[in-house]
Amino acid sequence: MILKHSFTVGFSFGLVSGIITTLGLIVGLHSSTHSKIFVIGGVLVIAIADALSDAMGIHISEEAEDKHSAGEIWESTLSTFLSKFVFALTFLVPILVFELNTAIIVCILWGMFLITIFSIYLARSQKRKVSDIVLEHVVLTIVVIILTHYVGDWVATLK
Repeated sequence: MILKHSFTVGFSFGLVSGIITTLGLIVGLHSSTHSKIFVIGGVLVIAIADALSDAMGIHISEEAEDKHSAGEIWESTLSTFLSKFVFALTFLVPILVFELNTAIIVCILWGMFLITIFSIYLARSQKRKVSDIVLEHVVLTIVVIILTHYVGDWVATLK
């Protein structure tokens, strides 16, 4: 299935940014506060503010290229917002259902699953080696998780 460039740009950016940003936020807030309510609040704020920010960033970036119609620019903008917003909110489910330590593990597994599936799709659509693309994206995701965990630990020492 071939998707329009404008939708593909917005969806792929929103999906990956939504996963990486939300995972980083969840892991960092958990390691700094160990508070379910702070993690829930963080996810809600990021689902709205960061989704709108990224959508505006894509909007301006597509305008700056000066080769897309107004309709294509708005398709990229809306698909960025919606994909980032929806994927960020999916991380609330484990947080609401499980005890926080378990929810963090489930969120990490969920994020890694989504990154892997999207990476497989991307590699196949570009006729590239699937294992290389998946490994690259999974390693970058793990780096974000590790860094935000340690930043959260450091922030906890500032209390």
